[in-house]
This record gives sequence, C-alpha cells and structure tokens, in this order.
Amino acid sequence: MNISPPDRRGPAGDGGMPTDPYDRPGQTFPKLPPAMVERISRYGEPASFDGGDYLFEVGDRGVDFFLILDGAVDILESDGRDGHVLIITHEPGEFTGELNHLTGRAVLVCARAARPTRVIRVTRDAFRRMVSAEPDIGEIILRAFILRRVGLIQHAEGGTVVLGSGHSASALRIQSFLTRNGYPHRVIDIDHDASAQQAIESFHLGPGALPVVILSGEQVLEHPTNRALADALGITEELDPDHVYDVAVVGAGPAGLAAAVYAASEGLDTIVIEAVGPGGQAGSSSRIENYLGFPTGISGQALAGRAQVQAQKFGARLVVAKAATSLDCSDFPYRVSLDGTETIAARTIVVATGARYRRLDVPDLARFEGQGVHYAATSLEGRLCVDSEVVVVGGGNSAGQAAIFLSGKASHVHILVRGEGLTDTMSDYLVRRIVESSAITLHPRCEITALIGEECLEAVRWRERGGAETERQVSNLFQMIGAEPNSDWLSGCVALDDKGFVKTGYVHDDRVGVAQHATSIPGVFAVGDVRADSVKRVASSVGEGSVVVHAIHGWLASLAAAR
Repeated sequence: MNISPPDRRGPAGDGGMPTDPYDRPGQTFPKLPPAMVERISRYGEPASFDGGDYLFEVGDRGVDFFLILDGAVDILESDGRDGHVLIITHEPGEFTGELNHLTGRAVLVCARAARPTRVIRVTRDAFRRMVSAEPDIGEIILRAFILRRVGLIQHAEGGTVVLGSGHSASALRIQSFLTRNGYPHRVIDIDHDASAQQAIESFHLGPGALPVVILSGEQVLEHPTNRALADALGITEELDPDHVYDVAVVGAGPAGLAAAVYAASEGLDTIVIEAVGPGGQAGSSSRIENYLGFPTGISGQALAGRAQVQAQKFGARLVVAKAATSLDCSDFPYRVSLDGTETIAARTIVVATGARYRRLDVPDLARFEGQGVHYAATSLEGRLCVDSEVVVVGGGNSAGQAAIFLSGKASHVHILVRGEGLTDTMSDYLVRRIVESSAITLHPRCEITALIGEECLEAVRWRERGGAETERQVSNLFQMIGAEPNSDWLSGCVALDDKGFVKTGYVHDDRVGVAQHATSIPGVFAVGDVRADSVKRVASSVGEGSVVVHAIHGWLASLAAAR
C-alpha cells in the first residue's frame, strides 16, 4: 500500500510569491563558496563513501554534519512501503542536515552516496564550535536547517502517518503532540479520506485499534501515549542520572525557553524539562500581534519553535514527554523526579511550568474534551470548525486571539463572558476587531448551562443573567477562562500562595542580593505565569526568563565562594 505524502507543490504566499521552502533553493539548499568550504574543513576530517553507501539512516542519533566535496549525496525519506523516495540530491559545496542534526535526536531521513563521494565530516561537538565561531556560516546553515524542517512538515515527509477519526480525542492529542514538537507527519482521517479503509485492511487493524501511528510503513503503534510515541520516534533524550546540571528549567513556555536561551548562551550547563512540547499556554495562540518585533504577528507555536532552536544552538538540552512529578529540595544538588523512575540533578532550578486554563463547572465537560471542547485554537483545531458555529468562553487576550482566528474559518463565532464586556480584560486592538467583525457576536453576562451531544459535542446551551436560555448547534467550544498554576509537583517543597502560585522575592544571602524571582528555597527560582503576582503576558514572561539568569549567576557564585 502507498501512504507516501502528496506532491511538493506549495501554496502561494502574499503577492503570489511561493511559500514552499523547496522553492527557495538558495536558502534551503545553499551552495557554499570555496572560502567557506575551506573554513569548515578546519573543524572536520575528510571521509570517502562508495556509491550506495549510507552516511546515515533513519533513526540514527547524534549524526555528524557532512559537507560534500566531490560526488553527490541523495537525501531519502520513507515511501510508506519499506522503501525510499528522493527528496533532494546534494552536490559539491552543499551539506546534509536539518534540525535533528542540531539536537541529536533520531534523524528523519537517510543520506546515501549517489556515486563515489568525498566529504568533510564534522562531529556534533565540532559543529557546535563552528556555528559559534563562524557566525556567517552558522547563519546560513541554521536557516537551511529550519527551512528543511518546514519543508518536511509542509509536505508531510518523514514516513510518520496518523490514522484515526478527526473527532477522536486521542487522535487530536497525538496530532497536537507531533505538531507542538515540530515533527513531520501525515494524517489519514477515516471520516473523510478514501485511502483510510485501504490502510486499515493493509495493517489488519481491528475496530478498537484506532487511532494508530504508522512509522515508515512498518511499525504500528495503537493508542500510543505521548511518552511511547516520543520513544518510538527518537524524540526523547537519553539521561545520565549521575550528571549534575548548572540549571534545570522545568517548563518550555516563553519564560522557560527564554531562561534556557540566556543560561546556555552564557555557558551554563542547561536542561529543559517539558511534559508535552514547546510553547506552553502561549502555544495555544494562533497569532500574537503585540509582541515586540513582529508587526504582522507570530503564532505562539512559531515563537516557541524559534526559541527552542536558539536554546539548542547554544547547547541546552530539551527533554519532552516527561513531566516533572516532584522536586526534592531536602538535599543538594536538588533533584527533579520525572514521571517514571528518572530524576535530573541540578544546582539551580527554574520553575516555569506556567498555568492552565480553568475548566467550566458544567456537566459532561470531561466527556467532550478533545471531542468538541478545546483549550487551544491553533490550525489543528481550526480545521474542525470550518463552516460551523463555534463558542469561545473567556474575556482575555487568548480568547480574543482565538475568536479572531476562528472567525476566518467558522460560519460564526460566539464569545461568552460573565462580565459586562471586554474592555477591562482584553487589549484594545482585539476589542476593536471583535466589535467590528460581522462574524463575531459578543454575549456579555452569560454562562454555559449545558453541553449536548452523543459521541461528540453537537450543541451548547447558555443563559444570560436574569434572562432566558439560548441553545445553538455548536460542534466546537473553546475554553479560555482564568488560570490555575501548574505547581502541584512543588507541594511540600516551595512556598505557594493560597491559589497555588509560587511565592517569590525571598532574600537568602547578602552576596546574592534581593532576587525578585527567588522562592523560599535558595537556588530555586520561579518565572512566568506560575509565579505569584506575575503579569500574564508573553513579553513579560520572556523578560522574566532572561532576567532570572542574573540571579542564577549570583547563586552559583555564592556556592563557589562557600567552598
């Protein structure tokens, strides 16, 4: 059976210019001039391959960087039938690699010598030194790596297929996990895709097997957890329990990623722990338009993806699909326990686990989560809303961004708030767009009274304060109300306020000084939405993540002075 991806013709962007990275070969597959080739050769060693030899294969970790001198190298992806399809052929002056070569994760493609070939082989450690020491070369390579990953995602390349119903909560969770981690995949929706039944029969799948993830047309994972999927795809990091990091950042939202970028760039041995994937609550925003430096806006996920590449460029490690379950601050170095049996030891801890949206107090809510009830409004959820009415509950910026994004897909968007309006809780530019939009209706002084449906959400009922109830045929409802801190894992260790947010501002040592982000435990800091009295904005979270590194240096200096 053929479950290979569609052709590589990309959509047109603004002004008719192609947005497909494969239509930008000068940036995606650049040919380096002789002077740069000579400089790169100082960081590596010459190597030769016969025609047909593999430089690396799908699933290999820690793959080296190869610069072609003579010959040619084919880059191949799985065709879904235990074979390969050609993506590109690298000629002399070109180089192999995409983002997984930077991170050390399992690679998504194969590289095979098309004929006798000579290369410069640069190890990963030497590659990091080169990118840092040769910024003009590093800029070209990293841009190419990013564009190549975008191309793999855009064309569903890499051989990973999600087979399931578009109305399945498990299928949506799997897609969200892959998307949050920037992992290329193709979706076969059994409700709409004609090839779905063929896939089910080819892999002998029973009625209760779906959703499944098919890897390279061979391995089938039924109902995989995020952890099992990460292990199978090689996304997970291999941890050394005896290694002690300078900084362990828990949470990969804007605050955590900012802390990782600044800590790693200043030479601190840094690791980031993330339960799902980069982005945090900001990852649920389809477009952030008031973030400095992005006048046309940027999605929360795109912002997080760029920050992740920055952090890993400076040497930070990112552990995903492993949630922090507890912090042991009774001994030093501190230890963070992960779900399972693993622990991570560090001299300093940065708590950046953020907050989650509160859940509505309405019957049957849990039954519809992932099957009509959502906590993010990205392109993934947006596809489920085409030509139907949707409800957004909440009056903050995230709710406003969601409503505006969904108004371009849904037939109509209803915003429900308990207050008198939006002006006290939402940025003015969002309020004005909502008021001016004919596709959005604001319903003040309202609350949800019932969710209606069999397997999936079919209707929503709400009541205006002191008025009659209204029921609408609605297949998707988006909850974006308030915030509850993700701080359960800190219980019994770090002081929390009565709402569970982390209390900060403690002074432990005159040599360190007053640290705005210092918790009740010396060497443990909190940044972003999880911190009590923080400003719930992306920019402020990024600022806190960057500023806290100064306090970390002070704490580490006090440790060194005390020895």
